Amino acid sequence: MTRSLSELIGLLKELPGIGEKSAQRIARYILKLRNNEAQRLSSAILAARIQTHACERCGNLTEDVLCRICSDSSREKYEICVVEEAFDIPVIENSGVYRGQYHVLGGVLSPVDDVSPDSLRIKELLERTKKENIREVILAISATTEGEATASYIAEILKGSGIRVSRIARGIPVGSDIGLADEVTIEKAMRGREFMNESGNG
Repeated sequence: MTRSLSELIGLLKELPGIGEKSAQRIARYILKLRNNEAQRLSSAILAARIQTHACERCGNLTEDVLCRICSDSSREKYEICVVEEAFDIPVIENSGVYRGQYHVLGGVLSPVDDVSPDSLRIKELLERTKKENIREVILAISATTEGEATASYIAEILKGSGIRVSRIARGIPVGSDIGLADEVTIEKAMRGREFMNESGNG
């Protein structure tokens, strides 16, 4: 095996979910590409890395100052759907059931991994709820132990604010990642969301 091929396989193995065998299969595929196809692939990777960044307002991925959702004046202005990662947003968008705003936390609380409230974009969320006169915060966070703790923490700090806090329904299996759910499941979970505070009961 050549030095360059060994280096390629080694780098591929560093990707999430890619082991030795998978890395070798991908490397074999790349070797079969035409030079222009390989160039397009490498250029796309570099362009995505350089040009893609977080939306200034919500944290979604964009190449502009604001993402297309924050720039869309036709969307509901007084609802914020809180997600862990930007990659969760397309899943909810594809369900077609939600037309409000989003807020990306950047993860979930995890003392084991040293992820505290200050490590997430929770402060920015609180600022947005006040500045944008938000009426409902929808927590679309994975049903893991860490996700539940994060949802409970946000609901607690919003208590008494007059803002309704709701949690997507249990159509999402416990321990699962929202980003892996199908569109029908997401739609049912959003429509059947449950309120977590007094403001949502009236």
